[in-house]
Amino acid sequence: MVDISIDARGVANLTLNNPDKHNILTPDAIAGLTDAAATLGADGGVRVVVLSGTGKSFCAGGDLVWMQKAMAADHDTRNAEARKLATMLQALNTMPKPLIGRIQGQAYGGGVGLISVCDVAIGVKGARFGLTETKLGVTPATISPYVIARMTEAKARRVFMSSRLFDADEAVALNLLAKVVEADQLDAAIELEIAAYLKCAPGAVADAKVLARALGPVIDDAVIDLTVKALVDRWESDEIKEGLAAFFEKRDADWIVK
Repeated sequence: MVDISIDARGVANLTLNNPDKHNILTPDAIAGLTDAAATLGADGGVRVVVLSGTGKSFCAGGDLVWMQKAMAADHDTRNAEARKLATMLQALNTMPKPLIGRIQGQAYGGGVGLISVCDVAIGVKGARFGLTETKLGVTPATISPYVIARMTEAKARRVFMSSRLFDADEAVALNLLAKVVEADQLDAAIELEIAAYLKCAPGAVADAKVLARALGPVIDDAVIDLTVKALVDRWESDEIKEGLAAFFEKRDADWIVK
């Protein structure tokens, strides 16, 4: 589900590798990313981490089957499952290595959250993005601190509640992506970002990232607790039951107005 390779320069490639399912955030993928953040963060030989995906999608968001199972569990289990996602995002967000997003395809929901915890993200022309949770009766809860920190509240509100899809150029305007390139130029663009970091003192880079996060929007335990509760509250709502039923039954949810 999650592959790691490290080259001789100390560049780690962290790759979501479940292309048949559009690299959705399954429990295994969430655990793999959490473990990778700890492992790579502690590895003194790693200078830069590049996060990418295989196939047509970068990440299509949360695993809806996992979500259904969490909804069917008891309240404590729902809390624990929601916290796993929140913990993964915070682990990547605070990893003491520069994290570069190589966004080779579309990203929805939790995939947008993953882009938001990257220090810089470059995407390809033709990719589409969206915070699509509200179409299912849920909210972009655990990803919200990172999405809003990346976009700013004013820009996030353009797409945060509507589930509207947007293209790569609009993703740049929303601050989600730093740059958009043709697919055949993506690796070269990522290499330019990598090269800059390889000329810097790694300890200074790590300290600068800590400083940037300290001066940016606060994402602490209290904020994470709030987002976990928000997700669990939605999992316990009637709307998400209807939304997931409509999705799996390939029909319109009962709130859709035509």
